[in-house]
Amino acid sequence: MLRDVVEFFFPAPLPEDAEHQRRVRLIVYTVFITTLFAFFYVITSWMADFYMAAWIMLGCTLGFAVILLLIKLGLNVYLGANLFGLFGVLSLVGCAYFGGGLHSPTLPWLSSTPIVILLLVGKKSGYFWVGVSALLVLVFALLSFYGFSFPKLYPVSKEPLFFFSCYFGLVLIIFVLSIVFENIRIRAHKEISKQKETVEDALFRLKTAQAQLIHSEKMAALGELTTGIAHEIKNPLNFVNNFSGLNAELVAELKVEASAGNLDEVITLANTIQLNSEKIVQHGSRADAIVKSMIQHSRKSSGTNEPTDINALVEECSRLSYQNVKTKNKFLDIILQTHFDPQAGNINIIRQDIGRVLLNLLDNAFYAVQDKKKQHNNSYEPILQVSTKKATGVVEIRIKDNGNGIPEKIRGKIFQPFFTTKPTGQGTGLGLSLSYDIIKAHRGEIKVESSEGQGTEFIIQLPINEG
Repeated sequence: MLRDVVEFFFPAPLPEDAEHQRRVRLIVYTVFITTLFAFFYVITSWMADFYMAAWIMLGCTLGFAVILLLIKLGLNVYLGANLFGLFGVLSLVGCAYFGGGLHSPTLPWLSSTPIVILLLVGKKSGYFWVGVSALLVLVFALLSFYGFSFPKLYPVSKEPLFFFSCYFGLVLIIFVLSIVFENIRIRAHKEISKQKETVEDALFRLKTAQAQLIHSEKMAALGELTTGIAHEIKNPLNFVNNFSGLNAELVAELKVEASAGNLDEVITLANTIQLNSEKIVQHGSRADAIVKSMIQHSRKSSGTNEPTDINALVEECSRLSYQNVKTKNKFLDIILQTHFDPQAGNINIIRQDIGRVLLNLLDNAFYAVQDKKKQHNNSYEPILQVSTKKATGVVEIRIKDNGNGIPEKIRGKIFQPFFTTKPTGQGTGLGLSLSYDIIKAHRGEIKVESSEGQGTEFIIQLPINEG
């Protein structure tokens, strides 16, 4: 019943914010209980023949009732709490003044006001009313010190009753308000626990959905990879099967011509068989290269992170790749420009894996400038630039060529498995995909910038593990 009466003064609707809702409940309960106590003291003061205090407390009771109605109508919680403090302090000061000043039993009630406001709306308002209460007590003390005589408008014979009711009431209201605050705290804790359970349930469902999504993505990726494997291996195998079947027919025909003694026809057939065999080897090698690249792609690195001189590694890979190109075409003149930042220093990497990435990018860059050289011959000077630079938190490796560049429409596909722009038999389409995975495993980034007809630049960023 009493709870229903109190909840009548709750604003409708209650604020959605849980903390704001808690403060509304607290101030309604506090003001309601204090109103009951104020009315009780109207009766007590009247019984003690302290009529002035009775009228003051009646005014206080009406003031508290007005605050309850204003909260019902949507009064700001902080304003309501401070109005509560104002009415309470004014009534207590009035009762203390007419009840003997510094020696009045109502004066200690001033200590309750800032405490209650502190619990209701926080430190800022609480500290303010602490200052006000302390100042008022100081004023009473100074007035008494300088001999001011405060009126005492109740009979001496009723003084024990008045003192008892004041001190007993102070203890009682603090006790009751403590229970109210504790109940509200428990309720808030239960609400928080409920919200926590809701959040944990939502988190569990999110993790479940995430796991399902990851599984779906893995299956989709596996399907895509399987399709790519089938497509990439199928082509060279078809060539192998076709040329093998053709060679079998040619061998049978060769036997017939050899038996007939047709030497010229035998030689022609033998040459054709030889060419077919070379193509079989070529496409068989391509299938083998695809399988090996796939194994590398799927194999977890067995190496360990270790401090590595990144400049030395980049220089070594540049030299090896350049020598490989010159070995295949010693007449090819490629300008290799290098610039290594002395501040790059040592970084923690798996040396062989990063070396694999560098060699792949360098080989691609050399291929790009060679391809453009074939198209433009003497009018074109192939240049490859390799550099390192220490930046904020990373070491940057740049490999730049002045080849034909990568068309914009396919630039977003170059890190996909089995995607290649090289002619059949000259690339598996797994090199850049493998490089991307290795750099990501090192918590780094690999980016590409390219302009058609101008060249391509690959940028690798590897984190610096300092300290």
